[in-house]
Amino acid sequence: MEKLELSQVVQGFWRLNTWQMDSQTLNRHLNELVEMGVTSMDHADIYGDYTCEGLFGQALKLSPNLRDSMQIITKCGIELVSKTQKLHDYHQYNYTKEHIEASVERSLKELNINEIDLLLLHRPSPLLNPVEVADTLKGLHQGGKVKHFGVSNFKRHQFDVLQKAMQSIGLNLEYNQVEISPLCLENIEDGTLNDMLTRDVDIMCWSPLAGGNIFKTSETNRVLQSVAKKYETTIDDISYRFINQLPNKIHPIVGSQNIQRTQIAQKAMNSSLDSKDWFEIYKATLGRDIL
Repeated sequence: MEKLELSQVVQGFWRLNTWQMDSQTLNRHLNELVEMGVTSMDHADIYGDYTCEGLFGQALKLSPNLRDSMQIITKCGIELVSKTQKLHDYHQYNYTKEHIEASVERSLKELNINEIDLLLLHRPSPLLNPVEVADTLKGLHQGGKVKHFGVSNFKRHQFDVLQKAMQSIGLNLEYNQVEISPLCLENIEDGTLNDMLTRDVDIMCWSPLAGGNIFKTSETNRVLQSVAKKYETTIDDISYRFINQLPNKIHPIVGSQNIQRTQIAQKAMNSSLDSKDWFEIYKATLGRDIL
């Protein structure tokens, strides 16, 4: 089975419930995203207190043919105590067969789709049984409910133990969604990105602007501003270029409802930085010179 191809930039819907868009407005927004080549849509069952998938599904229902142009991603594995829905009474990770299957069924219904393009396990759990999970995912794949699989926030040892179980039944983990930004170097420094590169696993990067913290006063912000001035652009453009410079195939997730923000990210994917400028940003966040 060929790896699922995502658009260079992924649109995230973590805060969709705060966008204050009715279904018609959101539908127009989705059409505009697809027209500009942003076709991959990132969700999770828990987003917006379990409401964001439903809001998306209502908008998608207005243009059923739009589904054929999209890659819809969602996640499962976290249970939250909801303020609006009677689903779970305790905050925990849950990768039992019963929970995964129930979560997938709910996501399919809420998103108003027949099949999930990419299902991610949201967070690693000490109780995750790789054989049981792999068998469950195989059933979902054979049942035509999920096409492709990946993980989110998994380190290399956590990834490997599940990948081994997946490959033993003829499936693969194709993506790892992790945090990367000029202010978050963890997955660069601990070897996660290098390890995913050796395994031909593509990266989706969440919070590429560090939740807006790149705009706040810091040494990294000062350097970003200086570099942005040199390139006659903005610091968010420079931040996306910083990420794009890494050797992995990285798909940044843009969580803004402002389509201009998504356009900035998309344009940056075809731009680069001088290596000296990249290392100036890198060293500013490290807080020291490189060895």
